[in-house]
Order: sequence, then C-alpha cells, then structure tokens
Amino acid sequence: IMADGTLKVGEITNSAGTGSIVFGVGVSHTMQVFTSGSGTYTTPTNCRAIWVRCVGAGGGGGGSGTGSQTSGTDGGTTTFGVLSALGGKGGNHSSAGGMGGVSQLATGGDFNCFGGTSQSMPNNSSPALYQNYGGAGGNSIYGGGSPGGANGSGVTGAAGKAYGGGGGGVGGNSTVFGSCGGGGGSYCESFLNAPSATYSYAIGSGGAGGAVGTAGGTGGVGYGGCIIVMEFYV
Repeated sequence: IMADGTLKVGEITNSAGTGSIVFGVGVSHTMQVFTSGSGTYTTPTNCRAIWVRCVGAGGGGGGSGTGSQTSGTDGGTTTFGVLSALGGKGGNHSSAGGMGGVSQLATGGDFNCFGGTSQSMPNNSSPALYQNYGGAGGNSIYGGGSPGGANGSGVTGAAGKAYGGGGGGVGGNSTVFGSCGGGGGSYCESFLNAPSATYSYAIGSGGAGGAVGTAGGTGGVGYGGCIIVMEFYV
C-alpha cells in the first residue's frame, strides 16, 4: 500500500498460499474502524477482499496501600469472526508484588502476536526500599502503556495511552509497596480474499485500575481495543 492509498501490482495470498488475488495500481478501497461495542460487520457490495486487524484491550494497573487494595482487572478480548485478540492481564496490587500484567497471545489470524508485558514490582519485607514509581503498563502494537504512578498516598496511575495500552501501577511509600502495571493487548490480522457476507465482532474494554488501600493510590485503567477493516474492490 502506497502513501496515496493505491496498491502496487502484486499478489496477496492467505496463510495457506491458496486462492490468491492480484491487484493492479489504483485499486479502490475503503476502511472502517471500530473502537467500542459489538455487532455485525457487513461486507460491502462488490468488495473482493478485506484485511482485518484486531487489538485486545489493555489491563488495569494494580492499586497500592494496605487492607483493601486490589489488583487491576484484565483487558477485554477483541473478536472478529474467528480472530481473537486477547486483552492484557491486570497488574498485581502492592502487597502481591511479583509479575505485572502478563501478555497473552492472539489466536485465529494469519499473523498472531503477544501484547507487551508490563513492569513488575518486587514484594519485599522492607517497602521503604521501594518508595518509587509504580510499574509501567505494557504496550500494544497500536498503543503505548502508561508510566507508573508517583509514590505517596492518594495518587492515581495513568491510563493506557492508546488502543490496547496497559494502565500504570501506582507508587508506594515508606509503609506500602508499589504496584505492577497492566499488560498490553495482543494483536492479530488476516487477509480474507473471499469474505463472508457478515462477521460478528466485539471490542474489548480496558481493564479497571486496582482499588486504593490505606496510605496508597488507585491503579491506572487500561485502554480499550480496536478493529481496523480495509476493504478492497476490483
């Protein structure tokens, strides 16, 4: 695809290498972008092929404090037909430590990849050693994870920066641990050269930030997923 939106002469095939379709220069195309909700996608009239790209939602960053703090929740899965881009895992809360929001592998596409794993924070018996920022959120292919929140009480971790970005964990202080960031959403894509008339789809919602505990802060929310469908006409 060139900068002006045209296609150079060439061949694009599906993952099995069968049913190839040849495009010439100047082939027209349209594009639809879905950023929320669910429903049914209808292939346009005279559309010969579609290129579908899906991103799962980012996980939420963990909350910090003591007593009632919680981990962030997982980002939602984005689907289009058999394509499934899983959301990032929520980051652990302050006293849990260990791994942050672990990335997950997308499925169903010609090309599937993991989202970014977020920054982890230690679980140590001396929290005064870790009076710093919380863990950063994981990246997705279309969105950056947010930085971790500042140390101290009453702070809130930053939200994921764009589609699929993980929310930041919130910092600790001299009495509580810092928390982990949320994982980034995974990615998959497929080139469908004989598209069906309709496909069901759903956009994953960003994970919630973990709740605040005593002397802590609230985790950052993950950013929602998206679907991009480019439609080609011959």
